[in-house]
Amino acid sequence: MARHMSHLAYQILKRDIAGVPLNDFVRLMKPPMDAIILMSIIYVACHQLTIPEQWNLIPPEKFGLRMVVERLYHTLFMGMVTWLCIRAVKVVGLLFQKRAALTETKVDDQLVPFVRDLLILFVCFLGLFATLSWVYDVNVLALVTSLGIGGLALALAARETLENLFASFAIVLDRPFLVGDSVSVGGMSGDVEQIGFRSTRIRTDDGSLLTVPNRLMVSQSLDNLTERQTRRARFFLRFPYDTPPDRLKAVMTDLRNLIGQHPKTNKKTSYVRLDSFGDSGFEVLVIFFVDSPTISDFRIVKEEINFSIIDIVQRHQVQFALPSRIVHTTDTAHFEKLI
Repeated sequence: MARHMSHLAYQILKRDIAGVPLNDFVRLMKPPMDAIILMSIIYVACHQLTIPEQWNLIPPEKFGLRMVVERLYHTLFMGMVTWLCIRAVKVVGLLFQKRAALTETKVDDQLVPFVRDLLILFVCFLGLFATLSWVYDVNVLALVTSLGIGGLALALAARETLENLFASFAIVLDRPFLVGDSVSVGGMSGDVEQIGFRSTRIRTDDGSLLTVPNRLMVSQSLDNLTERQTRRARFFLRFPYDTPPDRLKAVMTDLRNLIGQHPKTNKKTSYVRLDSFGDSGFEVLVIFFVDSPTISDFRIVKEEINFSIIDIVQRHQVQFALPSRIVHTTDTAHFEKLI
């Protein structure tokens, strides 16, 4: 029955929720509707029963078994209704996620899940207060007012939770990064997959999923790698001291031409210079920038240039310098004779 009702609701709302697949709508709405229908059948069936007078059950208006059972039932029923409302919010969130995926900006991709979770939290509180008012006859207004008295103690007990919550608002409003951006913070780097109320989930390069509290995301220096226009490669090439200067100059000239002619390097910022005289030989500093913010493109370009460097060095019949160390030894036997 719930499946048929879900299909009927989808057909009625089809124009408003165009873009949400029928399978997703049924998957979200069918379980709570099943539960509500079952609870309604149980309620109607129980009211058709005749309770024997010999049981001497107290009326539901007074505290007793019947009051406990009825209030328990109404509490569960309100929980099912709240569950249905939460699933409805998820359907609307799914609709806006589909629409946000069609736009070029990533701001709406980040804002839709955040607003969806905020609405779900609001629905949960609304269901709680409605249950207290309708089932247990609690004065909700007086309850909310009394909560203000213990608000300070509650804030102190949940200090870190509130810090993360306010940090999530700061992330949404200030937008230092968006979902899908590559970031580096606190020695960790990866792609942002989700921004929640309490934490941000980052997928690292090795596939691990890190959960970082939002307060740490805003309190530490954060490098948004996606905002980079280029990525820098910097390393030294070392050649032995017996390398002829003309060959060394020819190698450096070919390196400049190689970097300058590569289609994915920034021609204005390349740098190939004889930098210093090291322990192993001449040290040539090589710096170039790859015109791509992604690490995968950077590594591909760097690998291509590295292989080309090997070809240039071999073509000019030059060798790379190997690490060397001079060790001085003393003839201890001769030293003892002198003594």
